[in-house]
Amino acid sequence: MPSILSYSPSSLLVARSGDSRCGLLAGDFRGRVPAAAASRFVVRNQGDRLKFVNEMPSLPIMLKDDKKMPTFMTSREVRSLSNKDDSRIRIFSGTANPDLSQEIASCMGLDLGKINIKRFADGEIYVQLQESVRGCDVYLVQPTCPPANENLMELLIMIDACRRASAKTITAVIPYFGYARADRKTQGRESIAAKLVANLITEAGAHRVLALDLHSGQSIGYFDIPVDHVYGQPVILDYLASKAISSDDLVVVSPDVGGVARARAFAKKLSDAPLAIVDKRRHGHNVAEVMNLIGDVKGKVAVMVDDMIDTAGTIAKGAALLRQEGAREVYACSTHAVFSPPAIERLSSGLFHEVIITNTIPVLEENYFPQLTVLSVANLLGETIWRVHDDCSGSFEPYASLGID
Repeated sequence: MPSILSYSPSSLLVARSGDSRCGLLAGDFRGRVPAAAASRFVVRNQGDRLKFVNEMPSLPIMLKDDKKMPTFMTSREVRSLSNKDDSRIRIFSGTANPDLSQEIASCMGLDLGKINIKRFADGEIYVQLQESVRGCDVYLVQPTCPPANENLMELLIMIDACRRASAKTITAVIPYFGYARADRKTQGRESIAAKLVANLITEAGAHRVLALDLHSGQSIGYFDIPVDHVYGQPVILDYLASKAISSDDLVVVSPDVGGVARARAFAKKLSDAPLAIVDKRRHGHNVAEVMNLIGDVKGKVAVMVDDMIDTAGTIAKGAALLRQEGAREVYACSTHAVFSPPAIERLSSGLFHEVIITNTIPVLEENYFPQLTVLSVANLLGETIWRVHDDCSGSFEPYASLGID
C-alpha cells in the first residue's frame, strides 16, 4: 500500500489556535501519519539536502519540540479569523470523492452537511438537502473525475438544490475540473468544452468556483463568476523537500513543451534546480511519441512534473527516454491521477522510482502499486475555504503560496 500523508504546514491550522474548528496543530499529526513518515518533515534542515529558495511553497512546519508561535500568527488579521460566525457555513459532499470531503470537513473542525443523492433506474440523479441552508454560505465538494459526465451533472443538480433552498452563496469546490483540456480550438469544427462547462456551472446558480490546478490558466476566464485557483504544488514540494536528495543531483523535467512554465516554477522552488524538456510529437488524443531530450540528466535524479496523469503515455515514454539518457532515478509528480487504462501497467513497469500524486481523484484499491505515494490536499483546501468564507485574501506573505488573489 502507498503511504498517504496529510499536508499540514503550521499556518494552515495553527493560525486558528484557540479556535474549536482547528483540526490539527503543527507537529501534531494526531495519528494520521505514521511516526516514520512524520519524521520526514524535519529533514529539510539537515546537510545539503533540498532547500526552498525565493519563497516557501508552503508555510513553514513547526518542529515537534518548537513551542513558540511564529510572529505572523499574532497579527491582527489572523487573530480576527477566529471571531467570525461559523454557524452560517455548510459543506456538502457529492459522491465523486467523499473521503476527501470528509477530510476537508475534519480539518476545518466541521461536520459534513446531510444530503440525499440517489439515482433512479434510468440513471437520473436525485438530490435533496436534508438540513436548512437558508442564508448560509454553502460549499459543495465535487471533482468532475471519471465518470466525468455523471459527476458533472450531479454537481449541477446540487447547485440547483442549494439555490432553490435559499442559500446565501454557493461555492463549487472542484478539486479536479474535468473538460479542462478542451480549452481551445486546435483544428476546425472543434468544441471548447471547458467554456461550455463553465457556463453550465454559472447558470446552475454557483456564485464562486474554487478549483485546484486547472489544466491551463486561461480556463479561469471562461467563468463569469469569481474563481479561486489554488495550486497543489506546495503539497508535492513539501514532500520532495523531505527526501534525502542532494540539490546538486536534481533536475526537473517537463514531459512536454506545454508544461515548461509549470516545471520552471517547480524547479525554481527546489534550490533553483536545472530544467530539462522532453520534445514530444502527438499524433492523436492519448497517443504520444517522444522525439528527443533538451537538457542534461546523466547521473541525476529526474523529477517529471505534470498537472495530470491520464493514460500515462506521455510520462512513461518520457521516463524511458530519461533512463536511456542516463538518469539515475525518475520521479513522476502529478496533482490529478486520472489513471485511465493502461496507466497502471505503464507506471508500475519499473521506469519510476516513485509516482507522487494527490487525492483530488480517488484511487481505486486495485490501482495501488508499490511505487505509488498519495498526498492529501485536504488541509490546503480546508484553509482556502476558510479564507474565502472569512473574506481574507491569501496574497499577503506568508500565505501567497495558497494561490488566492
